[in-house]
Amino acid sequence: MLAKLIVYCAYYLKSADWYRKAKLFFYDLLENSHSRKKKYFDATMIGLLILSVIFLIYDIEHEDSKMGGYFELAILMVFIVEYCLRGWIYSDTYKVIIEEYEKALYLNLDFNLLGVFRKAFVRDMEYISSPFAIIDILAILPSYRPLAILRIFIIFRLFKLFRYSNSAKLFADALASKRFELMTLLIFTCFLVFIASVSIYMFEYQALGSGIHNLFDAFYWTIVTLATVGFGDITPQTTGGRWVTIFLILASLGVLSFFTSILIAAFSEKMLSVCETRTYAELDRYDSFIIICGFGRVGQEIARHLHNDRQKFLIIDRVPARIELAKKRGYLAIESDASNNEVLINAGICRGASAILCITGDDVINVYVTLTSRHLNKNLRIISRANRHDNVNKLYQAGADNVIRPFEIAGLLAAEFVGQPVAFEAISGILHNQTETVMESVLVSEKSPLDNQQIGQLDLQQRKLTLLGVISDNPIHLKHKNKYQVKQQHFYFNPEVDFILRHGDMLVLLGRKYGIDHFRDQVEQRRLFSRKPK
Repeated sequence: MLAKLIVYCAYYLKSADWYRKAKLFFYDLLENSHSRKKKYFDATMIGLLILSVIFLIYDIEHEDSKMGGYFELAILMVFIVEYCLRGWIYSDTYKVIIEEYEKALYLNLDFNLLGVFRKAFVRDMEYISSPFAIIDILAILPSYRPLAILRIFIIFRLFKLFRYSNSAKLFADALASKRFELMTLLIFTCFLVFIASVSIYMFEYQALGSGIHNLFDAFYWTIVTLATVGFGDITPQTTGGRWVTIFLILASLGVLSFFTSILIAAFSEKMLSVCETRTYAELDRYDSFIIICGFGRVGQEIARHLHNDRQKFLIIDRVPARIELAKKRGYLAIESDASNNEVLINAGICRGASAILCITGDDVINVYVTLTSRHLNKNLRIISRANRHDNVNKLYQAGADNVIRPFEIAGLLAAEFVGQPVAFEAISGILHNQTETVMESVLVSEKSPLDNQQIGQLDLQQRKLTLLGVISDNPIHLKHKNKYQVKQQHFYFNPEVDFILRHGDMLVLLGRKYGIDHFRDQVEQRRLFSRKPK
């Protein structure tokens, strides 16, 4: 009966919307580094930690202070509630119960409730024995006033800052990355301290005027000498003791040098992570931005235009020289592999990214990044670059919305517009960022004078305009060549002079802005004058 009740409760929690929302809320508050709630919570906890340490120190000299006692009680309750909530978020006991129950049903075995609780307890112990959880417990202990000795654990409240400060976490991660080197140095240092303490004790214990009367004095002198502090309260009086001192001083220089080199190496390796963290923090401020994978010639041109249009974007490239160039130009950039899932997730592909451009010089990488991006975000707009024609279908199959072929486009422009200086002037103007040269569209509306007109009748050359192409979903145009599918429509590149326009088509024109505006105004005026009065 008890087992059925527990299984029922587990299934109820799995389907309960309020339970899921509550857990998500506290996850965003305590663990989700991308949540604004966590940032406010961390700032509040840092302030409370500092105040609690101040009040505890004040309480040592003023034991009868009631205000300090009340404040300490409030802080204690906050710490306990936080500890319990973190344990609740970490452990999903109801999932363990459901998993074991369904496994027992599938294998036609008895449901072992005791085994389930044992498995859930082991998972809870993983959290309880974690370093941060131990620090949380030790930070609570100083609040127990009857045992004054527990106040020594006040220092662990400062260690809780590692949980709330990214900079402190970075320091801890840097030390953790050199765990083996630090452990080796610690073992050597302990061995050195033991040898030096015993040696100085043997030489100085019965020496006249010696300050070493027991092993603790020898240990104290060794630590002071090893740290190169040298208070001078204990000095060796024998020749043997002085030789031990010389040896310990020389050894201490090596120990300190080795320790310093480990720290420098650790933080040097973490500098890239620091830069990435700052970049990700900057991205969190944007509601929408574009991810550019690859900063070659194509990527540099795209970034330049986006920067001129004041759009937000992030560049990802694994070539250090390109990232350095991007940062010199003031762009947000990280040196990493865009095909890595974790890199794209940290870059915000599931949060604020509105589009991703896969424009590296390697089609294999572009396909892989496209496939990964579509897997991570089903609604993301993906534009990919194909350097070879036979890779276009692969990119579409991988999930790309649009595929660009820069070299093929350049060849088509050169082949189609050779001998047309106006066209080349317009194209050159756009490429060189001349603001008077633009590319705009003109809609062929119903009852427009352009409707049922041939391209050759538009007289675009005299207007110094160039028709780049026509966008249409009318099936009557499918007989024409140079067509490229754009979702539900087709783009007809440089159509023939006998191409007949239909309402709903869209002309893509190149030229000076005032020339295109004048052409659009004339078309609209002719459409209005051609209307018959009722």
